[in-house]
Amino acid sequence: MGELPGALGTTGSLGLRLGQAILAVSSLLFMCMGVDFYSFTAYCFLITAMGLVVPWSSTLALVDAFSICVKHPVRPPGILSIVIVGDWVLSLLSLAASTSAASVTELLLSSRDPFCMGNMCIRYQLAAAMAFLSWCLLFSSLLFNLWLLPSV
Repeated sequence: MGELPGALGTTGSLGLRLGQAILAVSSLLFMCMGVDFYSFTAYCFLITAMGLVVPWSSTLALVDAFSICVKHPVRPPGILSIVIVGDWVLSLLSLAASTSAASVTELLLSSRDPFCMGNMCIRYQLAAAMAFLSWCLLFSSLLFNLWLLPSV
């Protein structure tokens, strides 16, 4: 089977992993600009999910960079299964966190809650958008590696 562009150990996978980590960090930064998010569970969930995505994606980016440097992809079936399960769990968490944070922010904006005075809710919307984009990259990594699994 030919090389899949986003499969583990390729430059495409390295790009996806770096994108996931950058988007998750930017989501965390947008959330942490305001410290009033602790009063809503959806925002705490978003912080937790993105806090899990950053080390996962960074670690796998290092694995991809090592595989590219030695020009030999590391793809034992057991390792690939762990990566697939990790991507699957984190993609579900990221999707749930981004949609719940976006819906709470939209609810607060529509109710004209004093919590959203200023630019706080705009920051939370941007954080939810960055988390959603991180989910898109996580899900694409999951699909590429899932496609690769039968051939290993």
